[in-house]
Amino acid sequence: MYLFYTPDIEESHFLSEEESAHCVRVLRYQRGDEILLTDGLGTTYYARITNPHPKHCEFEVLRSEKQTKHHHFHLHIAIAPTKNIERLEWMIEKCTEIGIDEITPLLCHFSERKQLREDRLKKIILSAAKQSLNPYLPKLNSLTDFKTLVQQAQEEDKFIAHCYKNEKHLLKDMIHRGKSVLILIGPEGDFSEPEIEDALRLGFVPISLGESRLRTETAGVVACHTAVLMNE
Repeated sequence: MYLFYTPDIEESHFLSEEESAHCVRVLRYQRGDEILLTDGLGTTYYARITNPHPKHCEFEVLRSEKQTKHHHFHLHIAIAPTKNIERLEWMIEKCTEIGIDEITPLLCHFSERKQLREDRLKKIILSAAKQSLNPYLPKLNSLTDFKTLVQQAQEEDKFIAHCYKNEKHLLKDMIHRGKSVLILIGPEGDFSEPEIEDALRLGFVPISLGESRLRTETAGVVACHTAVLMNE
């Protein structure tokens, strides 16, 4: 069953114009057909179409269920956007499918991309959440300066992944089940040494994601999957 996104379901029983068009014109749902909805906050709604209009499809709610998260911890990844934006979009899509809670694009000393289209990234997150039937929509933060983020970080476990030959721990050995996690992933040119020093001073633990040197977007997916897997 296809999942439709309805953030205002408590106030309105109409699909948005975009969701209505997809429901009626693309999927060809008709009056009386049952559909599955989510508010993005963890509740799914089973509903029946009452007016299959292609611009404002109306429905009646049959019942609702609060869904349990697939994992019982909060996973936040802060990552420097790649010069080729399609790589970051791919990473965000895959992490949403795997199970991430929060994403922060990170502005670092060696960042090559300093502007983002947040609206496009949010659409990618929404599409991936619907495709994977995830009723919890990950939060996308605005592009944030590295120093601001590390100073304000509130997660219980804080990690920074880098490629310098300093002493590092494998991420899989450092995950504590049930604890909130923040993982920093740097740009193609890595974090600067002062950035790493600042992070370590503020309680971040240096980590490795394995023996291979990974692209930024690959590192993001590996970090996400590792954290989720170690919390199974």
